[in-house]
Amino acid sequence: MAATAWSVLPPVITIILALWTKEVYMSLIIGILSGALLFAGGNPLEAIITMFTVMSDKVGKNVNILMFLVILGILVAAIARSGATRAYGEWAARTINSKRKASLVTALLGIVIFIDDYFNCLTVGTVMRPITDKFKIARTKVAYIIDATAAPVCIIAPVSSWAAAVGSSLPEDSGLDGFGLFLQTIPFNLYAWLTLIFMLFIIWTGRDFATMRQSVLENEKEFQIPDEYKAEEDAASKVEEGHGSILDLILPLVVLIAACIFGMLYTGGIMEGKTVAKAFADCDSAQALVLGSFIAFVFTGLLYLPRRVVTFNSFCDSFGWGFKAMTPAIFILCLAWTLSGICSDQYLDLGGFVGAVVNNNASVISFLPPIFFLVAAGLAFATGTSWGTFAILIPIAVAILGTGDANMLVLCITAILSGAVSGDHASPISDTTILASAGAQCHHIDHVSTQVPYVAVVVACCLVGYIVDGVTANGWLGLAAALVCILAAMAIIRSKFTPVAQDD
Repeated sequence: MAATAWSVLPPVITIILALWTKEVYMSLIIGILSGALLFAGGNPLEAIITMFTVMSDKVGKNVNILMFLVILGILVAAIARSGATRAYGEWAARTINSKRKASLVTALLGIVIFIDDYFNCLTVGTVMRPITDKFKIARTKVAYIIDATAAPVCIIAPVSSWAAAVGSSLPEDSGLDGFGLFLQTIPFNLYAWLTLIFMLFIIWTGRDFATMRQSVLENEKEFQIPDEYKAEEDAASKVEEGHGSILDLILPLVVLIAACIFGMLYTGGIMEGKTVAKAFADCDSAQALVLGSFIAFVFTGLLYLPRRVVTFNSFCDSFGWGFKAMTPAIFILCLAWTLSGICSDQYLDLGGFVGAVVNNNASVISFLPPIFFLVAAGLAFATGTSWGTFAILIPIAVAILGTGDANMLVLCITAILSGAVSGDHASPISDTTILASAGAQCHHIDHVSTQVPYVAVVVACCLVGYIVDGVTANGWLGLAAALVCILAAMAIIRSKFTPVAQDD
């Protein structure tokens, strides 16, 4: 069953079930079991062993990400108990006085935190959720804003963990400078730029449509907090708060950001004499995040306890509460990683099947950018991973084009990056999508179903741009065509839909 059309079945089953039943846990488990059964030739006992073998391997490799989530959850709990969140809310209430401003500040914070998409999703949600809740902004819309400023921003930021992922996907014998190539792709990454433009249009005009419009209207009538988060938030509101000030919120976050950046430089070898760019390119982002979050946690304890902002017992109680708050995200991530592992080259080899299809249909060079865009989008949607898509398709692009036609190679790799981010953005089994739901604390499938129509509009405009790229071999003309398309789409939306829930 490896590297055949059957390898597409597990992610397809998972996605269909998740969207149909709105039960993401069971959908993932069924998808994983179906893949394990295919690999084991229908033997149920071997399938179960395979499932847990893959899970243990994936969880082991990603333990730093899980620890980062736990420590960040503890940090958020400690800040909430300190009273700093209340102080911040009081300050923000005087400064941010409308839905539009609250949404724009959420987007701005997401753009500023461009170092890593995991860090982005959880930090932006933690900081802005009290304010967006105050203005009854639907958590599905907050999740969309968080998601739209996570991977789409990271993929055009030279200093980010994503730049390193792209560079490491190039074949070692290609002779190409990964970082230099990444810089050339930035202007032509249509999905990233158009997503940011479209998101700002939605925020500014308030013209939500499709399932998002329904969600926003429902939250206007009665603000909705999902049951899986409501218990934790009710418990948090009953905890006796300390006398923390707004600085007790800002300082831990500043230290968290600075420590994570330092962690990336440190794990990348900055202490060994490497340049900043080289250190970022060689960093271990997962290890950097857990290092940075632990430094911030220690700093927060030293900031709060000597000043008696919170009692020692209250600070320690935040351990259990913070871990509990992150449990839904951790469980979904573990299952999503397992499904990705079942589809990897060691098992069903979904990437091998997709690679063979691309190789067999790559005879017309002018169609390569749109082909790579669509294949990358489909592969990332099915597997839930942008980085895995880079690793599969970038070597194929290099093998097909070589290094002779540098311009077309840049356009094809850009199309792969753009398609991978778009597929990842829409996928219910993507870790970034899962963490955006966790950051906004909304039901995961509600986030996916409300976000997909927005993603589809941008993807359609990007496809036109990459068709122009291929025909003209000119990235700037493709960018212009895509911009014309997105402007036309926004004009149509503006004419057909009235603003929803705008208060300024």
